Amino acid sequence: MTTQNPKLLQLRKLITENLRIQRGGSQPPPYIDVSNVLADICANQNHTVFARRGCGKTLLLHHSSQQLDPSTRAVYLNCEDFKRHSFPNVLIEILDALFRELEQHLSGWFGRKRRSKQLIQAIRKELADRRTSADSQEEAVRQTASSERDKSAGIEAGISVKAKASLGEKTTQETERTFKVLSEKIRDLDMWLPRLKDQVREFFHVSSSVKSLFLQIDDLYHLKRTDQPFVVDYIHRLCKDLPVYFKIATLRHATTLYADRDGQPIGAQERHDYQPISIDYTFSDFRRTRDQNRQILHAFGRLANMEPEEVDALFKGVGFDRLVMAGGGVPRDTLSLFLEVLNTVQTQGEDRIGKDDVRILSRSNFERRIEELKQDSEGGEQDTLMRGIYVIREFCLDKKTNVFVVSERALQQNDEFRSLVNRLLDYRIIHNAGGALTHKSHSGTYQAFAIDIGCYAHLRKLDRRFNELDLSDSQTKEKMR
Repeated sequence: MTTQNPKLLQLRKLITENLRIQRGGSQPPPYIDVSNVLADICANQNHTVFARRGCGKTLLLHHSSQQLDPSTRAVYLNCEDFKRHSFPNVLIEILDALFRELEQHLSGWFGRKRRSKQLIQAIRKELADRRTSADSQEEAVRQTASSERDKSAGIEAGISVKAKASLGEKTTQETERTFKVLSEKIRDLDMWLPRLKDQVREFFHVSSSVKSLFLQIDDLYHLKRTDQPFVVDYIHRLCKDLPVYFKIATLRHATTLYADRDGQPIGAQERHDYQPISIDYTFSDFRRTRDQNRQILHAFGRLANMEPEEVDALFKGVGFDRLVMAGGGVPRDTLSLFLEVLNTVQTQGEDRIGKDDVRILSRSNFERRIEELKQDSEGGEQDTLMRGIYVIREFCLDKKTNVFVVSERALQQNDEFRSLVNRLLDYRIIHNAGGALTHKSHSGTYQAFAIDIGCYAHLRKLDRRFNELDLSDSQTKEKMR
């Protein structure tokens, strides 16, 4: 298929426009529901959708809102819009965005009722009056905690274990103080909550058509980690005993939905206050992940009037398998890399993508993920993550394999190590390749992880230099053992 083929040009255009789903954009393909999550998220229940970036969390929210009964409406909010707001302003802004959206759809969703308009306007006025400036005390707490961490790092080599422990305790105390400050700042909103719920309850009572509301909160991880449980806690209490249900989408390991401070639960607890939905694409079942990505590419092909066979003909050999591996199984990464590889191949006069074509570009794709990690992470965390990447990469290159296993006991007992692994999973530096594996000569169970193929893309020939386990092979699990 030539570079100027109208169908191929349309395919490229559609994928480019829909790599990141957003309101007001072009019509995306339907959500590929292979796990029956669409029926779950459309139910009158609180849900939190967990997945890495690019797995379709936003698409699921948008697509599900189109499947709802007319008596149920959805309001979509993206937390990236509020990520630089101080607390409690961030919560006030989220609430105001919710009621502003309802005000804009008042006549279409709820009918022309004077009382409905009065209630919404009264709530928004109350929120406007409650906006506050950033709390200087909170800033002082963060600065003190930062100072203690710097001090600990600077004199680490010359102090005793006991002294280091006391500094660690000091930092923990400052973190606790941050939570206490936030608790004090939300007190005024807490006093208002019963009256707010009465107003919302009356709002639904006078409505003649809409009987329930879904509050879709996307990318919660953009909010400050210490603010997250307080925001979720208030949203959860607002929804309770009202026909309002929250649908949160976020990264699991970059989110704190629940915290226990001084015996006081804050936030929403999994399976008690909300039901989790995981739509992550992992290598623990590579064939399933590969087939899901193929279905997504076929869906784009149909929108471009291409038959599945025409889409498959763009690849040769195991080119598509290698593309999915380079994309970490994540649809957005896979599709983005597909566009880049296809452009390179066609520039060279070829018309099909092979495994070596993907290998060449997988290095730059891996480096982009590193840059993304650097931009998102803070100073201390960034250093830990970068050192972790180096150690794991060198370990695998030394052992000449792309897969490593970790004792599940070590992950359970060492919080810092578990956090490191989880964060590298979030950034698609390593990929989940299997769990509950047993070792032939050691007791216990293990989890398997595959390093990204960009880590060893410089090895032109793997023979005798690197033993790459084929994750699509049915014998892979046995080889991991």
